[in-house]
Amino acid sequence: MEKIVLITFLCVGPAFASEDIPDQYPSSVLYAKPVEFIPGVFSAIGATAPPTYENAGHNNNLSFIVTNDGVVVVNAGGSYQLAAALHQEIKLVTDQPVKLVFNENGQGHAMLGNGYWAEQGVKIVAHVDAAHEFEENGGQSLRAAQTRVKERADQTQVVAPSETFEDVYSIELGGLKIEARNLGPSHSPGDIVVWLPQKSLVIAGDMAFHERMLPIFSHTMTADWIETWDTQFEALNATYVIPGHGHPTNMDQVRRYTRDYLIYLREKVGAHLDEGGDLADAYYIDQSPYEHLDTFEELATKNAGRVYEQMEFE
Repeated sequence: MEKIVLITFLCVGPAFASEDIPDQYPSSVLYAKPVEFIPGVFSAIGATAPPTYENAGHNNNLSFIVTNDGVVVVNAGGSYQLAAALHQEIKLVTDQPVKLVFNENGQGHAMLGNGYWAEQGVKIVAHVDAAHEFEENGGQSLRAAQTRVKERADQTQVVAPSETFEDVYSIELGGLKIEARNLGPSHSPGDIVVWLPQKSLVIAGDMAFHERMLPIFSHTMTADWIETWDTQFEALNATYVIPGHGHPTNMDQVRRYTRDYLIYLREKVGAHLDEGGDLADAYYIDQSPYEHLDTFEELATKNAGRVYEQMEFE
């Protein structure tokens, strides 16, 4: 049955992942209604577009794991209202209480909903580096959200996680082992994955992309991300992957559009450097094999420029 569900997602996913669709769930601030991917694991798939008023800032995946001894949420949501809406959806599928929320990193769309969950008395856990990132930049993230989504950010406050960890945070609920792991440097400080070994499923967060182009920030060390992927992420040997953005899929797909894209771009930039090319021309490096991805127009040139700046001094 699980394989049939996966095939369904792979077939219909791209048709509903377009950044041209402003909202799939008009009766809720959530961009899309949560769907059960495999038994007990649900995800509300966010827009594969930048955050907007229309998508209420829900442009990442908000997942939850239902056991017979409680619920674990992965990502607090990008606002108080998104967190509350997700909680209402959880109540529709189970009477079990939410016992734990993981923040996948220190970005606003992972943490700005913490205030709602803190009001419910739920423990909120993040990597120590993600907590530091949110402490430094949470106010800026909140102001940006208020500007973009206006009244949809009402009641949202900067609330830190209640607990942090460094390497692995492991719990067992209802006989299900759930592990939050920091695998090493990847997309942003404090990125974690949530690994369910009994289900061979990883909620990968921003470790893995496939329907939208991944963003490379000034602090994203691409060589380190590739190494983390090869030595740690691949070692999970996951059957199922829920990425940080886009529909649930498998390792082949996220490898193709994350690791392989990073290697492709570094090779193109490396060749450009070898030829004496400058930064201005680096922005126009050919990335056409990836132009079908959502957010390509917003991110491709920025990514090339940032990789050039990194590799210039490697």
